[in-house]
Amino acid sequence: MLQFPNQSRVFDRTRRAVHFWGHDSAMEWSFFIGEDALKRVQPDMRPDEAGFLRAFDVNRGLIQAAATKAYKRERKASYELPANDFVTTSRLAGGK
Repeated sequence: MLQFPNQSRVFDRTRRAVHFWGHDSAMEWSFFIGEDALKRVQPDMRPDEAGFLRAFDVNRGLIQAAATKAYKRERKASYELPANDFVTTSRLAGGK
């Protein structure tokens, strides 16, 4: 079962993404959530390192849930969580 005991996360400047890790038994898996996906969950995110990390921290539970779903779908060396894995607040309220 995938767990996230390590709360560490880092900003990857090259990918413009937040890198974080999950663990399943003794195995460690890398996950990335990029700018588009973070803006989907935090539309007012600042486009700098602090903004990326804050958007991740505020939405950690939602992001980790998406990471768990991606992990269950397919085993890969690393995972990039796409924006379409996240439903916007307006879509939840019945918008498009």
